Amino acid sequence: MLMPDTTNPSLVELRKLTFGYAQRTVLDGVSLHLPRGKVTALIGPMGGGKTTTLRLMGGQLHAWSGQMLFDGQDIGPMDQQQLYAVRRRMGMLFQFAALFADMSVFENVAFPLREHTDLSDSQIRDIVLMKLNAVGLRNARDLMPSEVSGGMAKRIGIARAIALDPELVMYDEPFSGLDPISVRVVARLIRQLNDSMGLTSIFVSHELKQTLGIADHVIILDSGKIAFQGSVKEMQESTDPLVFQYVNELPDGPVRFHYPATTIDEDFGFPVHP
Repeated sequence: MLMPDTTNPSLVELRKLTFGYAQRTVLDGVSLHLPRGKVTALIGPMGGGKTTTLRLMGGQLHAWSGQMLFDGQDIGPMDQQQLYAVRRRMGMLFQFAALFADMSVFENVAFPLREHTDLSDSQIRDIVLMKLNAVGLRNARDLMPSEVSGGMAKRIGIARAIALDPELVMYDEPFSGLDPISVRVVARLIRQLNDSMGLTSIFVSHELKQTLGIADHVIILDSGKIAFQGSVKEMQESTDPLVFQYVNELPDGPVRFHYPATTIDEDFGFPVHP
């Protein structure tokens, strides 16, 4: 097992990474880093490559070119055994929590412990209850996913993500589909767990107010490129047109309503507007 390189200020680095699907490039020469021990927000217009970036960090996808470094090690060339060892140092909250519908809340959180450790049932029980207690749901252990609310499901997903005491936790749109109270609860939980457990966290979000309230570091992705990388204060003071439009939630700016296309006259074959 690789020992953490605590001298490296970044736990995760992408170096000139390019990736896409079929012939479509999604990330184009992207370089970014996640400061160790900090909460990083990955934001930007939809379709910019944010979820794809998380999948690359977790080794679900492999770059066309460039490097994806976790704790100084490029995960691209790793074999399955090496990749699984690295993944045990990561946790993931998927969109909509992605709980196993046929398993109780307890068994959902216990799943990674049963898969990746040789712990006894009593040890697993204690860990699961501690993780559920950390997200305020210890007494929901015997419920089924169909019996919990959307906000509870997100918190159960977080408990599962931290079950193995990872170093990196990735959250894919943790606030989507939640009411305002649940959004604040989940946001506060991300911040508290990061600080109390000494984690490095990254989350994708379109909920700007809560994002800026808990993030230390912000990355803005647009059209497969880095539009901004720095602190919340630096982002708020940026004069870059795209960053300014995004931070101020303006409908007009570099991010346009219409998908790039030929003129409407060319599409219809005759002048539409006299």
